[in-house]
Amino acid sequence: MTMNAFVIGAAAVAEQSPVLPSSDTHIPARARHLDYIAQNSFERPTLVVDLEAVATQYHALARGLGRAQLHYAVKANPEAAILRRLVAEGAHFDAASRAEIEMCLAAGARPDQISFGNTIKRSADIAFAYAAGISHFAADSREELEKLCEHAPGATVCLRLIVENSAADWPLSRKFGCAANEALVLMGYAVELGLQVAGLSFHVGSQTRAPWMWVETLDQVAALWQRAKEAGYTLTLLNIGGGFPASYGSAVQGAESYGAEVMALVEARFPDVSQIMAEPVRGLVAEAGAIAAEVLLVSKKHQNDLHRWVYLDIGKFSGLAETMDEAIRYRITTARDHEATGSCVLAGPSCDSADVLYEKQPVQLPVGLRSGDRVVIHSCGAYTSTYASVGFNGFAPLDVVVI
Repeated sequence: MTMNAFVIGAAAVAEQSPVLPSSDTHIPARARHLDYIAQNSFERPTLVVDLEAVATQYHALARGLGRAQLHYAVKANPEAAILRRLVAEGAHFDAASRAEIEMCLAAGARPDQISFGNTIKRSADIAFAYAAGISHFAADSREELEKLCEHAPGATVCLRLIVENSAADWPLSRKFGCAANEALVLMGYAVELGLQVAGLSFHVGSQTRAPWMWVETLDQVAALWQRAKEAGYTLTLLNIGGGFPASYGSAVQGAESYGAEVMALVEARFPDVSQIMAEPVRGLVAEAGAIAAEVLLVSKKHQNDLHRWVYLDIGKFSGLAETMDEAIRYRITTARDHEATGSCVLAGPSCDSADVLYEKQPVQLPVGLRSGDRVVIHSCGAYTSTYASVGFNGFAPLDVVVI
């Protein structure tokens, strides 16, 4: 748990969230975190996360994904209470650093429940993970394989692939992965180094809104899988990564049916794979949290300006980094939502001109909005507290409350 986070016990909240029914339509559980925000005041921007909603979503995804082993990617929200709850629910974990591995171990996860999935690892961190009993690593380059050979001899390796033509809102293929024509070469090199090549991994892209968007990527990976088999490699593991979506205003398919449709696509293309991993992140924790924030200023640059500027006490550097390029458009509500609305540019509080959240596509907010009014930013359980700076301009990191 971060220094600025604390946990509210279930007994402190009057009503528990009901279990989500199995359905093709996304029906959110009772929003306990929204009730908590409505009933409390906050001195600065605060993320409130509901553990019951996290657990409910985990089990919905687990039912849909069937035999796939779920590895929660810690980077999305590493709060100790969330990790402990997911350990209790039976989750495994994907860690990207020594610190994340230590968080998982401290939360009660066994080493065999943790994979070191970052393809860009410090040698000392590889050695630490190996000494701690972690044996599953990801790689996408010769040098990374050499580091694994030296610091984690005999370790199990999953090769990450670049996938093309992602239909996700936030594609992730450019920085990570090797090209398909390089993968077989790397497999051979890994074997030479004494490593165990288990299989392939990929990421279809964050916020992949519909199962059919996986088809082209799965076809690419299946073609390489077949080539590897023909070359004599025995692959047993397919890591399908993340991409499971959350609702940011528009409806998304329910987690269970979404997962089931994705798994049907996977099973049709990989009928012989013995182990499947999935790394749900956004679709697991995003909707379980919301941020309570405050309006600092409403102004116009000149009298004839078409849009107001609304400045919040939270911005790109204090938790809302995913508004970069306006890729993630958070739903925002206020106590004035019954009033007339108008277009506005939304910006953060810092002394940096890049700290503008939405300008290319202005947002509609109540015309009567004033300094001091509370706003609630929805679906913020993922990729907010971990993106918050340590104190740019003296603004404190995002507070976190887990209920």
